[in-house]
Order: sequence, then structure tokens, then C-alpha cells
Amino acid sequence: MDPARENDEAQRAVLRARQTASQARLTAATVAHRQALVREMFAQPVRDHAGRCFGRPVSLLRAGYQASLDELGLDQLRRNGFEVTVLTVDEHGPAGTPADSRAAGDKTILGDLRTVPLRPRSFDIVHCALLLDRISHVELVLDRFTAALRPGGLLLLHIRDRDCAAGFLDRIAPQWVRRALWARLNPGQPGPYRAVYEAAGSDRGIRAYARLRGLVIAHRETARTSPAGSGRAAQAVSALRGLISQLTRGRLTDAYDEVLYVIRKPEDRVARVM
Repeated sequence: MDPARENDEAQRAVLRARQTASQARLTAATVAHRQALVREMFAQPVRDHAGRCFGRPVSLLRAGYQASLDELGLDQLRRNGFEVTVLTVDEHGPAGTPADSRAAGDKTILGDLRTVPLRPRSFDIVHCALLLDRISHVELVLDRFTAALRPGGLLLLHIRDRDCAAGFLDRIAPQWVRRALWARLNPGQPGPYRAVYEAAGSDRGIRAYARLRGLVIAHRETARTSPAGSGRAAQAVSALRGLISQLTRGRLTDAYDEVLYVIRKPEDRVARVM
């Protein structure tokens, strides 16, 4: 073989090996990043429920693109051989939202959750994150979620609570202030979204709804999120939240601003709510 040609092929082989190694590192980094986003509070019940879906795909309804699929650990489920189908309902589509573990077969319907057709008892899991605070007719939407769930299905909710310092501040701030703060704290991201905060979508409202509809809150957690960034705007918002909590003697707490729920729809219609 010509030495020059042999040298060229050796160089191409080295280049291919480097590209393969680089791609492998990128893939490993992506997997590690998504694993870091998994929220075990949601992922563990999802895994347990998937194990009960014998011989059929796990069907999931995602309410809005703000609900990240990564926190459910769907990648791990799929790697373990489970088939998961996802239907996303959103008014505006995925533009401007972060990429997550969407699969090629996942579907999207553009429409209003209050009116878009949802077949009764057709989903194993409904996932709704950071949505209820910015829509109207929350109880109607929750009724549609509950009707769409199969008996024994999971309703995973992640809300911003109106009855805390952060929620109160977001509700009373003039729109021009909210826009200015959003531009400072979340540059380049879509928003700010409407600050509706219906009572039915608060922590107290969700718990009351579950009792009235015979749903079981299997797990509930609170979380405190700090304003994005570390500049003066973030410091001012944090200080205001603390001041509101002090002035209301903790009634509008700054200990948390978000609440997460794992809610189960009983298989037995007369199941007792604990």
C-alpha cells in the first residue's frame, strides 16, 4: 500500500475514533444531566405504576410544555423496556420551552385544557406543573384531569401557592413591575405569564378538591425556590418576600412557594379517603 495513502487512512481512523469518543461523552453528559433533573417524589410512583400496566403502553397526559418530562424519569423507564406514550396539550406549542426527554412518538394537541377533547379513563398519569396559577377555571380543568384518568391512575401536580409570600407578591405587583423583574431575572425566556392564582389552585384548594372528589393525596412536599440570578433585583425580591412574611406573622410564609402532590384516583369508587 502507498505509504501516503496508508497515512491518510490512519489519520481518518484517528479522527473517527475521536468523534466517536466525543459523541459518547456528550451522550453521557446529556444522560447525567437528565438524571439530575429526575424528581424521585414523582419518578418512584411513576415506576411503580408502570409495573402495573401489564402488556400495554403507559399513557401520560402532560398539561402544558412547562411540565418537564425529565422529572418523571421516563428515560429510565424506556431504557428498562417500558413503552410510554405522551400526549401534550398546550395553547402555544413548544416554542421557547426547554428541551426534555420527548420521544419521537410523543404527540401534541394545541388547544385549551378547558375545552380540548380528552377521552374519559384513557390515561394512566396526568402531569401538570407550574400551570394552575396562571389559568382560570382551575376546578373545571382538574375535573377534566380526573375524568381522563383510569381508576388507580396518578395525578402529579406542581403548583405555585397563592397563600405564601412569593405568591402574594406576584399577585399584587403591577404588570409593568412583573415585566421589568422578569426581564432582569429571566433574560431571554418567555414570560411573565398571567398571575391568576385562583383559590382552587392553592394548596388549601387542592387539598379540599381531593377530599370532595374522593382522591387520595399519597404524597405532598413543599419547596422554596429563590429568585433567579444573584443581582440586586433577586436580592430585592428575596427581601420583599421576607418582609411580607414578617408583617403577616408567617401567615404568608416565606418557608416555601411551591407545593408538589402525588394524587391517586382510587380504583374502588367507595374507597375511603385517608
